[in-house]
Amino acid sequence: MSTALAVYHGRFGRASLYRLNKPMATHAHREGHLIFYLGGLSSSVTVSDRPLELTSRFGVAVNPWQPHNFVPGDPQNGSVFLVLYIKPVWFLEAGRSAVSALRFGRNSIEMTGQVYRLVQIVSSLLLEDEFSDLFDGYLYELARECFDQSWQWIGSEPGARTGWAGVSDFRIRNSIRLMRERIGDELVLDNIARDAGLSRPHFYKLFRQNAGVTPNMYLNTLRMETSIDRLTLSADPITDIGLDLGFSSQASFTRFFTTNVGIPPSDYRRATMVCQ
Repeated sequence: MSTALAVYHGRFGRASLYRLNKPMATHAHREGHLIFYLGGLSSSVTVSDRPLELTSRFGVAVNPWQPHNFVPGDPQNGSVFLVLYIKPVWFLEAGRSAVSALRFGRNSIEMTGQVYRLVQIVSSLLLEDEFSDLFDGYLYELARECFDQSWQWIGSEPGARTGWAGVSDFRIRNSIRLMRERIGDELVLDNIARDAGLSRPHFYKLFRQNAGVTPNMYLNTLRMETSIDRLTLSADPITDIGLDLGFSSQASFTRFFTTNVGIPPSDYRRATMVCQ
């Protein structure tokens, strides 16, 4: 069964050690996303419809809002991964440079000696619960090493520039605001399309053109973020969290969370430490 070995929330975003044996649905994050193989059988991540190796030789970098999924190599015993979700604003501030926006040039990351060393240090600190300023420093060094490497062969990987590009249409900006306000409503997307004065097909087309992802994927991202916040920052029962987000039962919420985050919500709450 997929499980969390350690989860740490900080100013940078989230850092996790997971043992994963189940596939994950196609989803997206507003953070930059780095995934590194640590042990077990090799696996793969499909980013923008392109399958990539996740092995001792290659990690995977995913841009903010870039659709991706996960396919385990060992459905029985699972494999262990370091999974990072890095806030673009934190990366920009930590680098103290206006040219350091967190957008990777390519999605495949070679496990060079330096990347491997930093992955081992960050993983060890997570397992030892050593969440000090040193952790943020090593995490930034790892993210920066992957960022710099990803731009060395820019143009060699089609689709690497896809992802979040901002929303220009006021109707879609308003729709995103309504999604946040009505996140637990039934038929929320149908109602938002109607309130925007758009047919359902036109709304879906316009949303994807502006946001780079479908309305369903964007709404699922909001639900993931809201559920993670409540699991880590409150003692609310898991059933209540699911019902508030529009799920009919704890079982349906658990299925959603597991296929989008990788592990059950109860396991995520158990393994998480928060430091702001």
